[in-house]
Amino acid sequence: MATTQTFGGGVHPREFGNGKDSTKSAMIVNAAAPARVTIAMSQHAGAPAVCCVKPGQTVNMGQVIGTAQGVISAPVHASVSGKVVAVTACTVASGRNCTAVVIENDFEDRWDESVKPCGNVDALTPSEIVQKAIDCGIVGMGGAAFPTAVKLDTTKETLTIDTLVVNGSECEPYLTSDDRIMIEQAEQIIDGVKLAMKASGVKCAKIGVEDNKPEAIAALKAAAKDGIEVVALPAKYPQGFEKMLIYALTGRIVPNGALPKAAGCIVLNVGTCAALSAAVREGRPLIDRVVTVAGRVAKPMNVRCRIGTNLMDIVDMAGGLTEGVRKLISGGAMMGMAMPTLNVPVTKNFGGFVALGEEGVHNEESACIRCGRCVRACPMKLMPAKIDTLVRHGNYDGAIAAGALNCMECGSCTYACPAKRELTQSCRVAKAVARSKKS
Repeated sequence: MATTQTFGGGVHPREFGNGKDSTKSAMIVNAAAPARVTIAMSQHAGAPAVCCVKPGQTVNMGQVIGTAQGVISAPVHASVSGKVVAVTACTVASGRNCTAVVIENDFEDRWDESVKPCGNVDALTPSEIVQKAIDCGIVGMGGAAFPTAVKLDTTKETLTIDTLVVNGSECEPYLTSDDRIMIEQAEQIIDGVKLAMKASGVKCAKIGVEDNKPEAIAALKAAAKDGIEVVALPAKYPQGFEKMLIYALTGRIVPNGALPKAAGCIVLNVGTCAALSAAVREGRPLIDRVVTVAGRVAKPMNVRCRIGTNLMDIVDMAGGLTEGVRKLISGGAMMGMAMPTLNVPVTKNFGGFVALGEEGVHNEESACIRCGRCVRACPMKLMPAKIDTLVRHGNYDGAIAAGALNCMECGSCTYACPAKRELTQSCRVAKAVARSKKS
C-alpha cells in the first residue's frame, strides 16, 4: 500500500526504448578489474583529497592514496593493487578538472593491512562507527557524495534529530542500480541502517521505496528489524529528492535554504547504507560501486566496477553503443549531465550512464503559451516561466526574488513544457549569477 502522503507537483517521465524495463531485472554483474584505474582526488562534496602517493610507489587495494582535507572531505583509496604510474590531471564526468592517481593493476588484489574486519561490532560506540565511516571514505552514493560521517555525527547538533530517512526511491528514468542493490543486498542495507541509527542516536528509520519496485520492497521488509519501517510511495518524479522524500515519509517540511536536520531528519541513500555496513564490519573502504548502463547500448546492464574504471570499458562490457546515439549522459535522463566523451573515470557518485538518440534531443523551442504546466509540475511551487522570462531579459535580481535559488534543478518544468523551453537552465543561470555576486 502506498502512503496517503505525497508531494505536490512532479511528473511521470516516459520510458524510451531500452529504458528502465530492460535493466530492472538485470542482476548486478561484477566487472573485471581494469589494467589501469584513474582515481580522482575530487569525487565527493567539499574539499578535494590531498594526494599522498608518488609515481613508482607500490600500493595495496584499500590503501589511502588521498587524505581528507578538512571536515567536509573524504579520503580516497586504491581500488586495485599495483604501481602508481602517474599523478596527473583528469576530467571527471561532471566536467570538473582535478588531480588523479593512475595505478597500473598487478591483478593480485592484495588488500592493505589496514583493511581488517571488526571483531565485535555490537561493542562499537557511536563515535567509533562515525570514525569508521571517515576512515573508509564513505560518501553519499545517490549523487551528491556528501561525506556520510558528517551527517551521522550529531554530537554538536543543537537541533533534535529523531528520524533517519533512507532513500530507495530511484525515480530517475533508466537507472535501476539502487533497485538491484535493494533486491540483492537487502540484509546489508538494513544492517547499515541499524549502524547509522546507532551512530546518530535516532530511534526511528523510514525507508522510502516507490511502489513500482515490489521486489525491492518485499526484500527490505523481510530483512527489516525493530525501529525500521519500509514505506511504499507512489511512483512519481522527483520522489527521490530529500525534501520531497522527507515530506512524503514524515509530513515535515524542510525550509527553503535549510538542510534536512532542520526537519529533524538525516537522509542516506540505500547504497550508502550498504557501503557503511561493509566499512564497519569488514573495514572495507569505498572502492567500488554499482553503475547502470542503459539506453542505446547493445546489452543494458547493472555492473559493479572499481572506482577509477574508465567508462569506455564499462560501455564495451555492455556491448558498445548502438546506432543513432545523439547524447551521452552521466546520471539519469532528467538530471544527468551531457558528456562529450566516454573517456572519464567512474567515481563514487557515478550512478549511471545513459546513451540517448532522438528521444534525448529537444525540438526547437517556441514561445511560452502561458499554459501553466511548469507551475503545476514544479515540486517547489515556483513559477518557472516567470523566472525564465526574467533571466532572458537579464533581470537576474528579479529571477532571484522570484525564487530561482529554491529551484532543485529536477527538470520537471522543462519536461512538462509543451514549448520545449529550457526553464531549468534559466534557473541554473540565475543561481550561477547569485554565486558570482557572493564571491
